[in-house]
Amino acid sequence: MIEVLLAAFALMLVIEGILPFVAPKLWRETFKALTEMKDGQIRFAGLASMLAGLVLLAFVT
Repeated sequence: MIEVLLAAFALMLVIEGILPFVAPKLWRETFKALTEMKDGQIRFAGLASMLAGLVLLAFVT
């Protein structure tokens, strides 16, 4: 079980690192836009991301 969790975490880090590696200017602009969002908008984006992850996890398992 721990191996699967560590593999999932490692894959998340790889995926998270793709955009800053490939397009640092776009990543910087996107990050700047995120810092200007209101708390409610950020929370909604986080909730949508978690729900999408749960749905994907349900399909995979």
